[in-house]
Amino acid sequence: MRKSKNMIRRGESKVLLLMALPAFSIYAVLYLYPALSNLLWATRRWDGNPESEPETVGFRNFTYMFSNDDVFIQSLGNNFRFMLLVVIFQTGFSLLFATYLTKNTRTTIFLRTLYFFPTILSSVSVGLIWLALYDPNYGFINASFKALGFESLALNWLGDSRYALYALAVTQVWFHTGQMMVIYVAGLQQIPQELYEAAQVDGASRWQQFKHVTWPMVLPTTAVVVAYTTIQTFRAFDLVYTMTNGGPLNSTEIIVTLIYRNAFFGYQYGYAAAQTVVLVVVVLSITWLQRRTLRLDYGVK
Repeated sequence: MRKSKNMIRRGESKVLLLMALPAFSIYAVLYLYPALSNLLWATRRWDGNPESEPETVGFRNFTYMFSNDDVFIQSLGNNFRFMLLVVIFQTGFSLLFATYLTKNTRTTIFLRTLYFFPTILSSVSVGLIWLALYDPNYGFINASFKALGFESLALNWLGDSRYALYALAVTQVWFHTGQMMVIYVAGLQQIPQELYEAAQVDGASRWQQFKHVTWPMVLPTTAVVVAYTTIQTFRAFDLVYTMTNGGPLNSTEIIVTLIYRNAFFGYQYGYAAAQTVVLVVVVLSITWLQRRTLRLDYGVK
């Protein structure tokens, strides 16, 4: 009897593996093979000329990247600043909105839809919209400041290296806050109401309820939001390329735009592949540190 059950289970396992094979094949061809081949190209130097042979240079691409490439170091710093700004404000605003829009009423559902709407737009569309808003001559932002009598605040937001990265961060936060808010709403709705009722009986204020009930219970959701937001900031190619193209003076250059520039304009395919490897390692390291900071082990030691 046991042998027959084991045979049935093995047969089911084989069927499940066969069913997963087409999806895994597509994944292997489109993702796994390019990722592994990128590791090989990171140790080579090639200008894209089909008549020339790629030169194996070992780890020289990586050593040059960190010792001689000032633009790469600047783009890495820009990416960290951009990430910190977006993670802090986007997470804060999305949690704030979700806290007040948790209940399923007509008003809250309408507001959730309104706040989520920018997420369905393409990155290029959002970039063009905010490019017009930031225009120093006829943009709505500067026109509003001038109409209110704050002419000193009417700045060249995207043309000044001191403000361009912050202007991009504002756009990114506006773009994805609604998306993260929906994730938070789902997490908040899973919190048992009995916890809030018990806190109210004990005389806890709204801030104390948030601190001792909402925040601890919503930490798993926060881990997802922070990790996803971090990944978004490191792959914000469309937005940056549309609005600033990495300028002015490389002040908004991030790693993905630099990789694109090196590969398709500088014809440094091996060097761009090495920068891609560094990008993956940086993102994995940051998300791991965030997970440790939030003290979420999920049972993994």
